[in-house]
Amino acid sequence: MTNFSYPSYPPQNGYMTETSMLKYISFAIKEKLLPENAYRVAQIISLSASNDIKKPIQFWQLYSVLGRGRIIGIVKRFYERVYDDEKWFSSVFSRIGPINYHVNTQSAMWLDVMGGGFAYHGGEYRLNFHHKHNAYELMNSHGAERWLKLMRLTLDSSEQYMTEDPRVRCSINTFLSHFMKKYAVDFGFDTDGIFGDTNPPLRRKVNFLNMTSDAIEALTEHELRDALVGRGVKGIENDDKVALVNKALSL
Repeated sequence: MTNFSYPSYPPQNGYMTETSMLKYISFAIKEKLLPENAYRVAQIISLSASNDIKKPIQFWQLYSVLGRGRIIGIVKRFYERVYDDEKWFSSVFSRIGPINYHVNTQSAMWLDVMGGGFAYHGGEYRLNFHHKHNAYELMNSHGAERWLKLMRLTLDSSEQYMTEDPRVRCSINTFLSHFMKKYAVDFGFDTDGIFGDTNPPLRRKVNFLNMTSDAIEALTEHELRDALVGRGVKGIENDDKVALVNKALSL
C-alpha cells in the first residue's frame, strides 16, 4: 500500500475556505456523513489531508495533495471541452470571455476553496454575482446537466492529475456535488448532481471500555447504535436510546 506524507503542498485558508468547510460540515452532519462532533475533530477541520488511507480527504484539503498545477490542469481540460461543445452551451462562456479567462477564474475559485490560499478575490459574493449576472442562461436543469456531463468526462480522463491516492477523485466529486446542490437550491432547478462516488461516511470511533458512563450516555442514539453494531451486538434495530446505553454499559 502506498504511504503518504501530507501535506505535499503547504495549505492556507483563502477567502472561501472556512465558509465552504463549515457549510459542508453542517450539511454532512445532517446527512450522517460526518460525526456530530465534526467541528471539533482536528483531522476533519485541518487543511492537510490525512495520511490514513481509511479516512476520506475533505475537499478543503485537496490543495495539500494536488498543489496548484494539477488543479489548474483539471480546470483547463474542462474548459477545452466546453469551448468545443455545442454552440448553445459554449457561446455563453465565449460571450463572457476567452478560454483563458475562465480557466484563470475557475482555477482561482477551486484553489481558494481547496486550501490554496487567497486566490478568489471577492469570495462568495463574487461567485454569486457571476452566476446571477454572467452565467444565468445556464443556471437551469438543461445547463447544469450539460456542465455536469462535461465535467464528469473531464475527470474520467484526468487520472494523471489525481496522484496515486484513490481518495482524490471521491473528494473532487464531493466538492462538485456540494456546490451543484447549492446552485440547484439557489436557482430552483433539478439535477442529479452525480459526478461519481463521493466521500464515504466518516464515523466517530467509539470505545466503550475507555469511556465513563456519563460519556456513553452523552453519545447520540445513532453513535450508540453504530458502535454496538461494530462490536457485533445484534438485535438492536428497535431499541431506544435507554436500551442502547444499557447494552453499551454492560459490555
